[in-house]
Amino acid sequence: MKPVRILFVCLGNICRSPLAEGIMRQLTRRNGYGDVVSVDSAGMGAWHIGHPPDRRSIAVARAHGIDISGLRGRQIDAADLAAFDLILGMDRRNVAELRRLASPETFHKVHLFMNVAAGRNDDVPDPYYETADAFEALYQMLEAGCSSLLAKLKRPS
Repeated sequence: MKPVRILFVCLGNICRSPLAEGIMRQLTRRNGYGDVVSVDSAGMGAWHIGHPPDRRSIAVARAHGIDISGLRGRQIDAADLAAFDLILGMDRRNVAELRRLASPETFHKVHLFMNVAAGRNDDVPDPYYETADAFEALYQMLEAGCSSLLAKLKRPS
């Protein structure tokens, strides 16, 4: 597998994208790709810069053996568009905003997470205003998507 840098992006970088980062990091390490696949996450907005992930994202990750409590929210910037190979928005709104930020040279890097991971044009729902059950459903969706994404990355291109 060739080295790849992946950035997961959601609205505030406290629910979906840090959970995806933690899941993908665990999957790559478990499968022996931790040295070639690097992952990070960011948010479109600045509301949660420096804050830990949502307590419910931390809890669901912990229930599945993943510690994301040390992650801190950050806002995407122009340097990210150049630095990462694959920039995955959690929903179509994130993707549209990312594409507005992208230059002609970086536009091709921006994709909808579920489209790349599962071949579906589905949004990853934002569970922020939901119950803890929504975070478990989020975990399951992201874990399946990240597993599929890793399998695709392992295939020779």
